[in-house]
Amino acid sequence: MAPEDSALRAVPADAVDRITAQWHQERPDLDTEPMAVFGRIYRLSRAMGERVEQTYARFGIGRGEFDVLAALRRSGEPFSLSPTSLAESLMLTTGGMTGRLDKLQKAGLVARCPDPNDRRALKACLTDKGRAVVDEAVAAGLEVQSEALGHLPAADRSVLADHLRALLSALE
Repeated sequence: MAPEDSALRAVPADAVDRITAQWHQERPDLDTEPMAVFGRIYRLSRAMGERVEQTYARFGIGRGEFDVLAALRRSGEPFSLSPTSLAESLMLTTGGMTGRLDKLQKAGLVARCPDPNDRRALKACLTDKGRAVVDEAVAAGLEVQSEALGHLPAADRSVLADHLRALLSALE
C-alpha cells in the first residue's frame, strides 16, 4: 500500500458518510455513491467559497466584484471589455452587470471608457487601482486554495482535476 493510500484510509468518517449510512439503513436498495460524491463536492464548494470570500473581503471586494475585475485583467492589454461581453462571460444579466460596474466604478477599480471602435459605446476599463487589487486578490485566493489542496498528494490533485473536468464536460 502506498503512503498516500494509508493517509486517505486514516481520514475519519464525515457527515456525508453518516448521511449515506442512514440512507443505506432506511433504503438499502439505493446506491448512495452519487450522494457521497456530489455531497462532498457541494460541501467543498461551500467551504472554499466562504474562505475565498473572506480573502477577497480583505481587498474590499466580494466574489462578484472579483469576477468582473478578473475577467478584465485576464483580457490582457488594454484590460477593457464591453459590459455585454462581461455579462455574457459571467452569465449575468446586463442589469446585474451594470450594478457591479457601478459599484466598482464608485470604488475607483473600473472606469467607463469610450470604445475606440464605436463612438456611441462605452467599455469597462480596469483602473491602475483595480489592477493592483485584482492582482493581489487573485494571488491571495490561490494561496487559500493551494493550502486546502495541500492536504492531497500532488499526483492526486492532478487526477482529481482530470476527473472533475471529465464529469463537468459530460454534464455541460
